[in-house]
Amino acid sequence: MPAINLTPDIFWIGVNDRTTDLFEGIWPISKEGVSYNAYLVRDKKTALVDLAKSIKSDSFFDQIDQVCKVTDIDYVVINHMEPDHTGLINILRKLSPNCTILTTPKAKKMLADYYQVTENIQEVADGEEISLGKKTLQFFHVPFVHWPETMVTYEKSTQVLFSCDAFGGYGAFHGTIFDDECRELEFYKNEALRYFVNIIAKFTTPVLKAIDKLKDLPIKIIAPSHGLVFRKDPGLIVDLYRKWAEYAGQPGEKAVTLVYGSMYGNTETMMNAIAQGIANEGLPVHIFDAARTHVSYILPSLWTNAGVMLGAPTYEAKLFPPITQVLDMAVTKMIRNKTAAMFGSFGWSGGALGEIRRIVEPAKWNLDMTMEFQGGATAEDLKKGVAFGSEFARKIKKGDA
Repeated sequence: MPAINLTPDIFWIGVNDRTTDLFEGIWPISKEGVSYNAYLVRDKKTALVDLAKSIKSDSFFDQIDQVCKVTDIDYVVINHMEPDHTGLINILRKLSPNCTILTTPKAKKMLADYYQVTENIQEVADGEEISLGKKTLQFFHVPFVHWPETMVTYEKSTQVLFSCDAFGGYGAFHGTIFDDECRELEFYKNEALRYFVNIIAKFTTPVLKAIDKLKDLPIKIIAPSHGLVFRKDPGLIVDLYRKWAEYAGQPGEKAVTLVYGSMYGNTETMMNAIAQGIANEGLPVHIFDAARTHVSYILPSLWTNAGVMLGAPTYEAKLFPPITQVLDMAVTKMIRNKTAAMFGSFGWSGGALGEIRRIVEPAKWNLDMTMEFQGGATAEDLKKGVAFGSEFARKIKKGDA
């Protein structure tokens, strides 16, 4: 994509990435892709806001060349030190050795640690302003959104917020960078939720503090480091991030996330009966096979839904490993205070239930409904499964914890 005007003198010069399989080496994006958004602010002085991942160096510098010479860059704003934002810093320094890096004091040390960059660095204080001419950049520290050194940058005359990881999402661009030109807004909203839960969810308190800190700024455009640029309705993505962050202290939506695993089909057979019982009560149920669905796609449902139904066979006197992996990540991502139930098959001895209780105990899940059966489910067992699902759904509908 060519360089694109956000305003007459502010340009998107980012790159699309459709070749990376795993974001952060963990989260799958091979189908969805991701954008690395960077921006040029032109005035008497020129500022480059954020960089990109090192694998996209040719595309990135080609974008800059469409707007100005790389040697014209006076300032490089490093909002966040993660390598998908800073991977090109050493190449840039070789091409434009006199440019000054603007960043937080904590990021200054990280520049030395990650890239051995120690010169031409200017620390900016929280709220500090730097004039480019008619345009003025103002910097706001937002620690742990999502690393401790993170800040956002605000251009005062055009009211553009360069929000870094805040308000970002997965998804390469499909021909446009703007929300008002996008014909697949639901796709990007869903990918913003998945990004939020995968990347940001552990830091919900800092997210809410950052939103509150910035709430009085007049903002016409939100330009994040990943995902759509919001210019028609910048409040939309802010409201979504606030809503998602507030789920950390709330039960969630009246719906059920059903995560199951099955070795030979016995637990899966019961899963279908239990799902029928939940659906009979008119409650949405989102079903995931833990052995065949990456946890990245399961976490958003766990984050937003009040109810969690776990179907897991006992495996060598312990919990079926794919379910263990999902629960471990859920706890790591601070998915708390869920109302849960467990069902599953065992051969000669149980063990899965005890493992589930041990794993989710730090997350304070209320797990007081269980149903285990030995071997294959009988017709009578399946009737009980339907009733079990219905009972759990009624519990979620009532909001019982």
